[in-house]
Amino acid sequence: MVRPRPSGITLHAFDESTRALVRASAALAGGSEAVVRRELAAAASTTPHPWMEELLLQTYLFAGFPRALNGMREWRRLAPLGSEEPDRATTAQLTERGEDTCARVYGSMYERLRDNVRRLHPLLDEWMIVEGYGKVLSRPALDLPRRELCIVAACAATAQDRQLQSHLHGALNAGVDAPVVTATLGALDDLVASDALDRASGLWNRIRNDIH
Repeated sequence: MVRPRPSGITLHAFDESTRALVRASAALAGGSEAVVRRELAAAASTTPHPWMEELLLQTYLFAGFPRALNGMREWRRLAPLGSEEPDRATTAQLTERGEDTCARVYGSMYERLRDNVRRLHPLLDEWMIVEGYGKVLSRPALDLPRRELCIVAACAATAQDRQLQSHLHGALNAGVDAPVVTATLGALDDLVASDALDRASGLWNRIRNDIH
């Protein structure tokens, strides 16, 4: 399988900061309050706080506002709110950003994705690009490879296998080395139900075999 050439940062190693980040993503998406508190506390001492802020912001896309709000409440016990300039991008600019980021993630499957989502409902397609990929996932404080690993972790934790398959491919397309994806799933063994993690590992093994 030929992969598109990733633009921007690539991720060749699974360091402690990234490990804590993806574990926090899985906890935020599917863990109890106690697990969320534990994983956020662990990440606070190992992971850059701007990365954590971005993870918490993007959590609403993959786990809903209640979990994003509850997670941010716990995080505020550990880290104060900093100052940030508001993003004054227009809808046209967000659309352009979103299309670029989504195309990087989906590569050769991008046009098919857009067609499929439009058939479900045109507004879902618009919101996916403008809200999801444009307003949230294109923010610069966390790089796209690590965002994709966080999405992989969230989808694994919530057993969203279709989206997980897409974002396992997306991590590779964004510039994550295959061993880093393997390490990401391995880091979730005590956070994700064993049957869900087995399915995630099976999906990944099939994808990994296809690229060799």
